[in-house]
Amino acid sequence: MVKKLFWGIGLVVLILLVWNWQLVVYGVRQGYGQVRIVWNARPVSEFLSNPDFPDSLKAKLRLIQEIRQYAIDSLGLKDTENYKTLFDQKGEEIMWVVQACEPFQLKAKQWEFPVIGTVPYKGFFAKQNALNEREKLEAEGYDVSIRNPGGWSTLGWFTDPILSGMLKRNEGDLASLIIHEMVHATIFVKDDVDFNENLASFIGDTASYYFLASKYGKSSAEFTQYWQQDQDYRKFSRHILNGTRILDSVYQSFTDTTSIRTKQQAKKNMIEKIMTMADTLNLYTPRKTSGRLPNNTFFMSYHLYQAKQNAFKAELDNEFNGSLREYVQHLTQQHLFL
Repeated sequence: MVKKLFWGIGLVVLILLVWNWQLVVYGVRQGYGQVRIVWNARPVSEFLSNPDFPDSLKAKLRLIQEIRQYAIDSLGLKDTENYKTLFDQKGEEIMWVVQACEPFQLKAKQWEFPVIGTVPYKGFFAKQNALNEREKLEAEGYDVSIRNPGGWSTLGWFTDPILSGMLKRNEGDLASLIIHEMVHATIFVKDDVDFNENLASFIGDTASYYFLASKYGKSSAEFTQYWQQDQDYRKFSRHILNGTRILDSVYQSFTDTTSIRTKQQAKKNMIEKIMTMADTLNLYTPRKTSGRLPNNTFFMSYHLYQAKQNAFKAELDNEFNGSLREYVQHLTQQHLFL
């Protein structure tokens, strides 16, 4: 009887492995990539005590420790072992994130993963694997893009190190990134990446002002640089989000009889108009353009990270009198982590 039970369990496990083989392979690859980074990351103290390590980068490492402590003490974010080690990227990208979207509908492709649920992106530690995924998705008719993230959170599965590429960022941008990822490690709702990414962006961007003001002062070059950079980003984001609504109305106007060629031309014309208007925005730093038209994944990315900012701001101000710490405490109580 016991032997039959074990054989039965083994058969079920085997069936599950075969049925989810692609997910298993992907998970093993991702696990290996993440373990490699964690294994090769060294304690920050080693770099700070190394006389050959540049003083300018040592200053950034000390700054990250201050940002981390500020996020714990002043915001109430979870105290973990994250950002106490440094991984040297040796000037190379180490993560490629693939996003896909319907070609004539602002609907992102979703991937299903254990624990975290559905997410509208898929990461790879090998560039070729990301390129292969893009080719596969494009063959299926999706709009696809690949980007290199400045950082990511493993949600407690691993100890997240500082990536050497982060040290190139200015003080405000660095604070926003570190706090953003620390929010993920504190508040993360399964199957609601829109909420998770928008919230992390809102708290990271907002808290950076408070951190910079407390460390450097509101009249400092560091505060001013971040303020101008953030205002440019907000202005551009508003334009793209408005463009997203207009683009969506174009797609909604299509009928079953609308030809593919007509759809493609209408889409191209509207995206060209949106991006041309973006070039007329009055920004502190003129926007660099690639010369290539973006596709639907570009617009969905802004929706994913910026669409809920006004709602979070209103909730923070009206219900918590602007106290980010009280807001974070409320959210951690309201939303069980995963």
